[in-house]
Parts: sequence; C-alpha cells; structure tokens
Amino acid sequence: MVWVLVGALVAACGAAAWSVVLLRRERRRYVRSMEERSWLLERERESAAQTAVDAERARIARELHDIVSHNVSMMLIQAGAARQVLAASVAAAEAAEATGTSSTAGTSATGETAGTPRATGTEEAQDALLAVEGAGRATMTELRHLLGVLAPAPDGHDEEGSGLTPQPTMARLSALVDKIAFAGLPVEVRISGEPRPLPAGIDATAYRIVQEALTNALKYGGTSTELTVRYDDRYLRIEVLTASSGSVHALGSAASAGEQVGTGRGLMGLKERVAVFGGDLDARRRLGGGFRVRAKIPLDAP
Repeated sequence: MVWVLVGALVAACGAAAWSVVLLRRERRRYVRSMEERSWLLERERESAAQTAVDAERARIARELHDIVSHNVSMMLIQAGAARQVLAASVAAAEAAEATGTSSTAGTSATGETAGTPRATGTEEAQDALLAVEGAGRATMTELRHLLGVLAPAPDGHDEEGSGLTPQPTMARLSALVDKIAFAGLPVEVRISGEPRPLPAGIDATAYRIVQEALTNALKYGGTSTELTVRYDDRYLRIEVLTASSGSVHALGSAASAGEQVGTGRGLMGLKERVAVFGGDLDARRRLGGGFRVRAKIPLDAP
C-alpha cells in the first residue's frame, strides 16, 4: 500500500514537473510569436510609410513638371525669338551703314527713315522679352502655391493674404491658348456640350492635359493644333491634334504612326492623374507627322 502511494506521488510530481516544462515551452513560443508579430507590424508600418513617401514624391514631381516645363519652354522659345530678331535688326543696320544709306539716304520723301526696320525688330524683341518675363512670373507664382501646399502655416491653416493662387482650371483655357498662339503655334478651339463647373481635381487635371499637349506641340515644332473639349452627360472628353512638318516628331524619337507614346514624365504623370478619377489618356503619333492626345474623364453625377 505504501509503495502504491509513493508511486502515485512520484507520478504526480513527474506530471507536475512536465506540466511546468510544457508551460515554459508554450510561453517561449508565445513570446517568440509576439516578437515576430511585432516585427512584421513594424515592417508593415515602415512599408506603408515608404509607400506614402514615394507617392508624395511622385505627386510633387508631377506638379513641378507641370509648372516648370510649360513656362520654361515658353521662356526658351521667346528668348530664342528675341535673340534672332535682335541679330537680324543689327545685321540690317550694319548693312545700311555699309552702303551709306543710314546717313545720306536715310530719310525718304515721306519722312520715314532707314532705321524703321530696326525699330520694328526692337519692338518685336521687346514683346518676346516681355513674354519671357511673364512666363517667369507665372512660374514663380505657381511654385509659391506648391510650396505653400507642401509647407502650410504652423497652425495648419493657410495664411490669409499670402498671395498663393489656386490650381489652374479650365476657366483659364483661353489665356493658355492665347499664350501658345503668341509663341507662334496657332490653336483652333472647339467646345461642344454645355460647359459646367467641374470637381476641383478633374478641373485641374483637364487644364494640365491641355497645357502639356500644347507645350509639347510648341516645343517639338508643331505647325498647327486643334483642341476639342466636349462636355458629355457622363464624361469630359479632351482631344488635341497637332500637325507637324514631319521632320520632328513630338514626344520621342521617330516611330511608326499609331504607336503609343508617353514615356515622358509629363504624359506618364497625366495618365496617373486621369486614372485616379477612373479615366484614361492615350497619346499617339499621327500618320504624316504630329501627334494626338485624347483623354476621357468620368464626371460625377449632377
């Protein structure tokens, strides 16, 4: 009987000891599991933070491209035009002086002087330089707006009277077309449907599409451009058709007509912008030169 009790006691102690071992083992497993879960959560937080940073960097890059590329292209074109006009004016004046017309035959029966062409050339150069100045001011204004968005006031609110301008909208389309036409690219505008207020994001995106397409046409030697804006019940449709002399193709190196284009930062950024609203953007070269940009953006139900 005693041995039975002793055996039972030993078995109970062994079971208790084994239970303690199992509990410790399970605790270690639990601690390791919690550590792994904590590590995974930390990695997920870091990945989410990096994704947010990358998305913000991409957004800033798109904004900077849209702001700087258009206006700097305008400045370069106008500065080049001013240089050529001034060079031609100086050459004409030197030729007149060499033939002696500037001093002896400079005044005609009507009182006009041989220096008139030079004066006209100077006026054209001044107009071009004024356009450069205007484009520079527009760039600075939009950059200030972007910096104001990126670095708001310490209290989290925009300061009144800070001079920041809103994002460009389709209401500024006429001014954009006039600026492109002044730089030397005629634009024929067609608007169909009933223009109406657009959501802010769609409004700014539509303006940027037109701005990028017209800037590329101007930059790469387009000879004429047709802009069509159509307000449907469900969609905003934009199409920009640019004719070219055929010697220079916009948006990239030579390739077959109909090939999709859009490897540049500007068009890629616009495709991403349009995709945010569930729309699509397509850019292709046209047969015989030039290119076509076409966008379709869904509109909110009225």
